[in-house]
Amino acid sequence: GGDSGTEGDDRMKWEMVRLGEVAEIVSGATPSRNNSEYWNGDIPWLTPKNIGNLNDPVVMDTTEKISREGLAKCSARLLPIGTVLFSSRAPIGHTAIAGIPLATNQGFKSLVPGRKVDSKYLYWTLISKKSEIIAKGRGATFKEVTKEIMEGVTIPLPPLNEQKRIAAILDKADAIRRKRQEAINLSDQFLRSVFLDMFGDPVTNPKGWEAGTIRDLVSEVKYGTSAKASSEGRYEILRMNNITYSGQLDLSDMKYIDLDGHDEAKYLARKGDLLFNRTNSKELVGKTAVYSFDEPRAIAGYLIRVRPNELANAEYIAAYLNSGHGKKILQHMCKSIVGMANINAQELQDIEILKPPVAVQNKFARIVDTVRRGRIEINSSLATMEVFLHLLSKTKLEA
Repeated sequence: GGDSGTEGDDRMKWEMVRLGEVAEIVSGATPSRNNSEYWNGDIPWLTPKNIGNLNDPVVMDTTEKISREGLAKCSARLLPIGTVLFSSRAPIGHTAIAGIPLATNQGFKSLVPGRKVDSKYLYWTLISKKSEIIAKGRGATFKEVTKEIMEGVTIPLPPLNEQKRIAAILDKADAIRRKRQEAINLSDQFLRSVFLDMFGDPVTNPKGWEAGTIRDLVSEVKYGTSAKASSEGRYEILRMNNITYSGQLDLSDMKYIDLDGHDEAKYLARKGDLLFNRTNSKELVGKTAVYSFDEPRAIAGYLIRVRPNELANAEYIAAYLNSGHGKKILQHMCKSIVGMANINAQELQDIEILKPPVAVQNKFARIVDTVRRGRIEINSSLATMEVFLHLLSKTKLEA
């Protein structure tokens, strides 16, 4: 009843409900690929891969379509607009909302909301519960979340108008997060154009810089430690997943290690070092970042730590290796390798590079540093939304 109660009283009315009580959980299926009449129809058909990287949580189209006959001949169902799509295997946890009637493959446990739950609220609640649901996955070869598991997941259920209010707040926060992500992408593009502007195209060398190899620009090249990292230790340790493809350091997933005195000099990265990922898949080998923090961190064996000499700034070498031209060189070095690719310290130092004056490199590094500081501010405001989602996942009945 009525609006007379305070917000605190409203909060006490939030019951905890099982998903199975407020939504119907529906699995999908794939029509036989051998029958061409089942495919290229007019029914949108979705796989988990299609919603792995959405700019907008609402799905308005799919890459593949099936025919009415295809739908009839398999156990998939046409799901209504507003269905919350949740990938239940390989990988678990991609989440979206159907903006059109569609069907899915068997990689989903889709939730058709009942009258008591708002579909946008359900979407955000599932995102906040993602890690909890992933942990419940079963199976030896690949993990899967069953229909029974999904039905048993409990969520807080405020009154419908409160659900809509929470969903609207999170939608707004998400729109801001997307704008900030865009700003980060633009800053990448900006730095690429600054690089070309200051140093010229590395292929044609219009500024006529002296050419040489990376060996000419470095004073020390060391492999990281092969000691095993764990969940505690004196130093955080940087591994290959801590370097992004575009050349940033991502410290969101860290492990730890202890080093004794004489190993510290060998395995710690200090501000201004270049970190190079020497072993990875062919596409990812050679990811390069500059270590830009004051406090030292250890580096793992799949990384090479490169210290520039007085002729170079690590930011220039990193930008060179992360440029389109640099990525092509690295790809070319790995092209004949099957499985994991490797570029060792000698091969890294043999890479050809232009040698602009260090004063120009330092000027470039100052611009990079300014952009990086702006990025840190953007990222800290992105964290606010994570906090809100975390609170939503922790809400319990306060009776």
